[in-house]
Amino acid sequence: MNKHKTLHSFTLHNYREIPQIAGLSQESIEAIEVVGRVLPFKTNNYVVDELINWDNVPDDPIFTLNFPRKAMLEKTYYNRVLKLMEAGEPSGKLKEEINAIRLCLNPNPAGQEHNVPMLGDIKLKGMQHKYRETVLFFPSQGQTCHAFCTFCFRWPQFSGMSGYKFAMNETEKLLNYLRIHRHVTDILFTGGDPMTMSASILEAYLVPLLSPEFEHVRTVRIGTKSLAYWPYRYLTDPDADDILRLFEKIVASGKNLAIQAHFNHPVELSTDAVKSAIRRIRNTGAQIRTQSPMLRYINDSWETWAQMWRKQVDLGCIPYYAFVARDTGAKHFFEIPLERCWNIFRKAYSSVSGVCRTVRGPSMSDTPGKIQLLGVTEIKGEKVFVLRFLQGRNPRWVDIPFFAEYDPKATWFNQLKPAFGEKEFFFEKDKEYVGLNKDSSFQLFE
Repeated sequence: MNKHKTLHSFTLHNYREIPQIAGLSQESIEAIEVVGRVLPFKTNNYVVDELINWDNVPDDPIFTLNFPRKAMLEKTYYNRVLKLMEAGEPSGKLKEEINAIRLCLNPNPAGQEHNVPMLGDIKLKGMQHKYRETVLFFPSQGQTCHAFCTFCFRWPQFSGMSGYKFAMNETEKLLNYLRIHRHVTDILFTGGDPMTMSASILEAYLVPLLSPEFEHVRTVRIGTKSLAYWPYRYLTDPDADDILRLFEKIVASGKNLAIQAHFNHPVELSTDAVKSAIRRIRNTGAQIRTQSPMLRYINDSWETWAQMWRKQVDLGCIPYYAFVARDTGAKHFFEIPLERCWNIFRKAYSSVSGVCRTVRGPSMSDTPGKIQLLGVTEIKGEKVFVLRFLQGRNPRWVDIPFFAEYDPKATWFNQLKPAFGEKEFFFEKDKEYVGLNKDSSFQLFE
């Protein structure tokens, strides 16, 4: 347990310090240096020593989750960056080319710019408010992670793309917004990873929410990958006990504390450290809810998902979401056709007991809301996708079944067309929804 109590991070500047790197092929090393300049790269000693099976590299799923691979960048882009690097071009020209490529990778997917709320005339760039009951807050000190996932849909947060970054350190603006919007019951601290912050900074954000004036905020959520990538955050970090006391304080106040934990593969649930960290968190009274996208090369089999859900339940966690990989960054590398996502999900779902079936999916967090693919069927001779909203910009859309033309190649909702000759999906007929094209801060629930 003490072997890894000090975090040691690896980035492009020092990744060659990893002993196992010497055994990689020259192509793999080149890929880290080329792709890592476009998409963010960072890992740490726990991931390297405890999670990656170096005998199975480069095909090991945790290696693929952390280390850039050549195919993650389209061939044209890869060759452009490599050519400039080999030519020894000035850093300014290389940076300009990299930024141009990044802008082609859909850095702000699912219309996130529409989610930024207003406080009077002030645009709250460190918040998102897409669904009536839930506000997302991006504390500026938490806009990094213990290690970066290669599929991350918020990769611009770590890439110096300031125009696409969500972050705010002014707690008072958040509190003023919540004072006005009494229908908000849940606040999600997200990033990046809020659990990279110190206990004292996290406490400064969270404790004000425990006062009676915010009694309408019933649930505090913290989105984090720390349990998978650095469980020592809750075991041996200098302020680990302070973090747990803060969790106890939130629960004792009468609020529900939900740790939204990201686990992408069963290996991340296998170490003594993560098991101990989960036990310590649960002892505070907090819930741990788990989620992951479906990713080619990582977890694209129903057996992997069934094993992951069973392990999570065994450890006292609640399987929560199975997402479709968002259309950004290295999506072409990780994406899985929607029909296959559904088949993976339903086979895994049907092979586990009821206590694992709290999970929902496959779900796409697209511009109008969280859309679940319920299945593929045939209606009056037409093969269709059956869909519904789990969450919507307009709460009236939730749980209404609707249909899209069957498309075996589709990997995201915006590739689908309405079934039965309809020109629009039912929600697109909502006149207010059209306002999203005109007003980037428009919110239907107001």
